[in-house]
Amino acid sequence: MSEDVRLVAWVRGRVQGVGFRWFTRAKALEIGGLSGFALNLGDGRVQVVAEGAREGCEGLLDWLQGGDTPGWVDGVTEIWDTPRGGYDGFAIR
Repeated sequence: MSEDVRLVAWVRGRVQGVGFRWFTRAKALEIGGLSGFALNLGDGRVQVVAEGAREGCEGLLDWLQGGDTPGWVDGVTEIWDTPRGGYDGFAIR
């Protein structure tokens, strides 16, 4: 059985105004079993919080870093933690 984890990722680059949050939510739903959100930050980054199976969160992180995203990604900083819960699906904030 897979370990559940919490991924918090901050995505830098041209990631606002290009549908990045929408595509991040779509990817999370495609992977399945993930809950959390994608949020535009005031400094131009997008924060992504995902909770679920480690394999699913790793798949989402690989996608965020992989270059198949809208806009362009200059880098991703991530933190792994234990899940906190409280999310209803995967939201765009």
